Amino acid sequence: MASEFDRPVDRKNTSSLKWEKYGDPDILPMWVADTDFLSPPAIQEALQERISHGIFGYTNTPDELTRLVIDRMERLYQWHIEQDWLVWLPGLVCGLNLACRATGQPGDRVLTPSPVYPPFMSAPHLAGQQVVTLPLKNSNGHNSLDLEALEAAITADSKLLLFCNPHNPGGTVYRREELEQLAALVLKHDLYVCSDEIHCDLILEQGLAHQPLAALGPEIGARCITLMAPSKTFNIAGLGCSFAIIQDRQLRKQFNNQRKGIVPDVNLLGYTAAIGAYRDGDEWNRQQIDYLRQNRDYLIREINQIPGLKLEKVEATYLAWIDVSGAKLENPARFFEQAGVGLSPGRDFGDDRFMRLNFGCRFELVEEAVRRIRRALLNQLPA
Repeated sequence: MASEFDRPVDRKNTSSLKWEKYGDPDILPMWVADTDFLSPPAIQEALQERISHGIFGYTNTPDELTRLVIDRMERLYQWHIEQDWLVWLPGLVCGLNLACRATGQPGDRVLTPSPVYPPFMSAPHLAGQQVVTLPLKNSNGHNSLDLEALEAAITADSKLLLFCNPHNPGGTVYRREELEQLAALVLKHDLYVCSDEIHCDLILEQGLAHQPLAALGPEIGARCITLMAPSKTFNIAGLGCSFAIIQDRQLRKQFNNQRKGIVPDVNLLGYTAAIGAYRDGDEWNRQQIDYLRQNRDYLIREINQIPGLKLEKVEATYLAWIDVSGAKLENPARFFEQAGVGLSPGRDFGDDRFMRLNFGCRFELVEEAVRRIRRALLNQLPA
């Protein structure tokens, strides 16, 4: 049966970052992390209603949105947060940069897993800080933070850990036991943690659930800056509405001091879309997750049958992290672009053995991408 997620949406000539990158209409853009799905009707209706008002002036954070987020944290995670803990931001990346500046000084060391979303590595440098990367460890296909390596890397000038849960790339969903061990280590060494949890609503693996690090208890909560947003889940990244949850008053003050005069407030339509998402979008997202799970399962089955490629389980996100090292390609990004598939180079995330593929699109495009990848790789094999 056809799904609403199978509906073709022409994004060409819409100033789409994703679709206008290549200029070549025969390259399928499967790189940057936005989907090709129409945002939920509830979001579209909320925006249309607000636009019909006709005035778009300076805007306070809507009380309804604050209540929705507080209720959502309680309902999903049994995490009681207070209104004062919320800091609204026009994007999650600025939150990573503010966290570096709020918790350390130039020259301090910032710890981060690798491979990881590129701003994790650029944010410390922009603050004049050092980046210490920690390779993820793989245990039976489950990639996770190596806590022994983390502890060994901590020095007197290590102030902050940039953490990603679910992890991007790879889609790891951290288990509660893993998070409890991490929390104990953070408290032992007086670290702060900025936890990017933007993909928390995109858990694909049945039987798993997202657990915010800061929700484990008040002690670890006081050391955390948690970053979330409806943008990835509901395809509203272009509207720029994210938030930080910061329990500790002094840490929150330091975070806010760093944004003064530099980071703008969230815009009116960003707030409006977030209300529509969190008030009425959950059933739509359940359907989206079912669709993404089918795309994922197809990819895992097919990619692992192509010589030179390997794809392990993607527990969350719509981003497949494909090991292409077996294909022995001199320039993987160019090779796949020439095959008609635009992927994110693994080197941007810290590991050039991989490529990242965005399967947040209709199944027809996923099938076509696999066909092109298979054909290109088989054609380069010696006869």
